[in-house]
Amino acid sequence: MADGQWWRDAVIYQVHPRSFADSNGDGVGDLNGVRSRLPHLRDLGVDAVWLSPFYVSPQADGGYDVADYRAVDPLFGTPADAEALIADAHALGLRVLVDLVPNHSSDRHDWFRRAPAGGPGSPARDRYHFRPGRGARGELPPNDWHSLFGGPAWTRAADPDGSPGDWYLHLFAPEQPDFNWANPEVAEEFRAILRFWPVRGVDGFRVDVAHGLVKAEGLPDHGRSARLLDLTSTPFWDQDGVHEVYRDWRRLLDSYPGERIGVAEAWGRTPVRTANYVRPDELHQAFNFHHLTCSWEPAALRAVVDDSLAAMRAVGAPATWLLSNHDVVRHATRLAPGADRARAATLLMLALPGSAYLYQGEELGLPEVVDLPDASRRDPAFRRTGGRDGHRDGCRVPLPWHGDRPPYGFGPAGGPSRLPQPDDWAELSAAAQDGVPGSTLELYRAALAPRRAHPALGGGDDLVWLPGDDAVLAFERGAGDEVLRCAANAGGHPVEVEVGPAGELLLSSAPVDHDGAHVVLPPDTAIWWIPARAPRAAPASAPAPASTPMAAQTPTRSSTSALGPPPP
Repeated sequence: MADGQWWRDAVIYQVHPRSFADSNGDGVGDLNGVRSRLPHLRDLGVDAVWLSPFYVSPQADGGYDVADYRAVDPLFGTPADAEALIADAHALGLRVLVDLVPNHSSDRHDWFRRAPAGGPGSPARDRYHFRPGRGARGELPPNDWHSLFGGPAWTRAADPDGSPGDWYLHLFAPEQPDFNWANPEVAEEFRAILRFWPVRGVDGFRVDVAHGLVKAEGLPDHGRSARLLDLTSTPFWDQDGVHEVYRDWRRLLDSYPGERIGVAEAWGRTPVRTANYVRPDELHQAFNFHHLTCSWEPAALRAVVDDSLAAMRAVGAPATWLLSNHDVVRHATRLAPGADRARAATLLMLALPGSAYLYQGEELGLPEVVDLPDASRRDPAFRRTGGRDGHRDGCRVPLPWHGDRPPYGFGPAGGPSRLPQPDDWAELSAAAQDGVPGSTLELYRAALAPRRAHPALGGGDDLVWLPGDDAVLAFERGAGDEVLRCAANAGGHPVEVEVGPAGELLLSSAPVDHDGAHVVLPPDTAIWWIPARAPRAAPASAPAPASTPMAAQTPTRSSTSALGPPPP
């Protein structure tokens, strides 16, 4: 893809710095730890790295409570470390996106610290949503909104004399007060932040809670308790006013060379609503949560693919696809039973047109850690709901890099890790899977290599469904000399798929029987192949005999790395 359009088919890898790699042995991942593992990402074959927040923060919500948007928290390193990480990534051909958190700040942000002293109705308080309470003495919250982390979305502040005063809004934890985007000072502050980081080399921003900045005028009652996916008729999600914010940001981003992009974490009620965030004068991409939340069911999957492509095609934006991130149960567990389904879902995702997002550790096949001790958990919703919710720590357990016991190379030998790692993760470490045919790591490498070399993958928005068994999602990508086909069996019985006597089977997510013209596709298995009418592409490694399961044809690390680093 041309430099000005690099993001349209990019594979972007999310790094949660606290859990990625620890360089100093304090048990918490940091920027120098990320730097040390960038070659892993280059060899994996991704195009860009998205860093979760590393800004100054009290860490009430994993860094998404930002106290200073221009400063690096000493927990993660120094400003020089951040600039060195960006430079190292660019040298390896990796672009860098950073998180931007515009819906709320930390209660330790200088603005919020000054708000109570300002008193009711003061300019200092107007940067947030302060409101008098209801009831005879203002003892009740201003409306019935609920926090996504449990309990009311309002906390009562003190007046300058120390007496109970107005309430402030926080759709998340009390330590995360929501900004008032009707105040022009807020808009100007974020313009300045958007100018700060590109000068230091970042290639774009992932916009946290992009659908939440603007609230309905007057902050009316909701009428029922809102949940994260309850996006209908809410006065605080997906309000039309957010789009003026992103039009303003797009003009700013377009003023920089190299196509700096904005990516919306936007939960739209439908793909059409999500597409509003990526109209030609707004952001560049929006996460496809309709895909992430879709069940492993053929009709549902086909519908979400069709609806997503149609909605994005209408506004000229690429579709995005993702299966895991730092807020949801890892898809190796969520799509259970077994690892085969997660591997098949990955091959299906990476064959779809558009951009794909990977979450750290999914290339190792890491499952969700569901048995963390309560005392280890840091998700604020876990505390606010008495353990009924707030289980996001299970997907944030530090990664295993090498070794046969914790911390598996996450930090110095014998050192701690911020969350306890399972005792059976040795076989899932990056070192244990490196170069092993059929491993999940090699499957990811083998899948990402053709996306770089084969125009039928990633780019464009074309997709033609192929006839066949209703349990199988089979489609064709590309045209003319560049055609690729994918089939994924989302049913409960084996299905025979015709690949043709001269078709070239590129990759399978699990062993399959292949007689040269047909493949018997077991349940929860996906394959890629080039039909006979297309010219043969050089395989990523020497093909195995026809009787050998295709999973054994997964390229080794050396053959994948021979493709070289991604283009700058």
